[in-house]
Amino acid sequence: MAGGSGVRFWPLSRKSTPKHLLRLFSDHTLVEETVRRVEAVVPRERIFVLTNPEQLEATRAAVPFLPSEQIVAEPISRDTAPACALGTALVRSRDPQAVAAFLPADHVIRDTATFARQLREAATLAQEREDIVIFGIDPKYPATSFGYLQLGAQLSYPTARSVFCAVDHFVEKPDLATAESYLAKGNYLWNAGMFFWKSEVFRREAQTHCPALALFIDHFPTDSAATTAYIAEQFPKLPKISIDYAIMEKATSVIAGRSEFDWDDVGSWTALPNHLPPDDGGNTIRGPVLLHESTNNIVYAQKRLIALCGVKDLVVVETEDALLVCHRDEAQNLKALHQKLPEQLR
Repeated sequence: MAGGSGVRFWPLSRKSTPKHLLRLFSDHTLVEETVRRVEAVVPRERIFVLTNPEQLEATRAAVPFLPSEQIVAEPISRDTAPACALGTALVRSRDPQAVAAFLPADHVIRDTATFARQLREAATLAQEREDIVIFGIDPKYPATSFGYLQLGAQLSYPTARSVFCAVDHFVEKPDLATAESYLAKGNYLWNAGMFFWKSEVFRREAQTHCPALALFIDHFPTDSAATTAYIAEQFPKLPKISIDYAIMEKATSVIAGRSEFDWDDVGSWTALPNHLPPDDGGNTIRGPVLLHESTNNIVYAQKRLIALCGVKDLVVVETEDALLVCHRDEAQNLKALHQKLPEQLR
């Protein structure tokens, strides 16, 4: 799933080049790194990338080893529930018995071997059962920007090394006090936004909780030549709603695997120190940067020299047409700033 905007990485991130199309931590975009991780488990001909028209060509350029027809542009942004319906329909049109796996294109995972093993185990479990399978992350702090999974009884799954548990409750983005209580209880995980299901399992849940998604899947053409016209005509009619609100909070049976791989959704500029080693002053820098008596700053320069003197706790990002300066504690509020920008800078 590669259709997000990544506004918290402005000014580097734009509508046409959002977070998953940036080379933040290596010479590869995040979407390419995601596809490369999946390749260890899934053949290329079974990997689809869902994006939008503004990002279509850039996404194809980021993963040129995938056939262009496997990079599908949603005609309009309708959030993650319609995206999941589209992906499920594409899978179902090829193989009604196959498991569909949905993975965000903008996460950072370094332990690719463990990820591949757990991906196989989750897909196998989804194939064998009539449940939705997801991955949860052990919470590191009381985050209010993630959904939470309340774990129930552990499943007996002797052929897997991973721990899978029933999900008793699904909570989308709680307030701080609630998140703190979840952390203290110890039986809650962050929702990683990774989903596994057989097409009929998803269709059945959608028929109960969001019928428009089920109808979209039911009428999806089996003839690949007709899919483009069908998507263009029918996808914009789907409700704009997240998969969490449309399905996950109401689903009949959800199973969560406890992730053993490292994971970071790199939600804002303050995530960079987790992946780029800081200097002796705690500064995380990339590009031409000069520092004097400055500490705990995050600085990203592309072409021009950025010089900091006697400052601390700043985020400074330079691009050809914009310069961002903000306090580290305000980096999560870039979404509000983004709404005030002129259209040509978004």
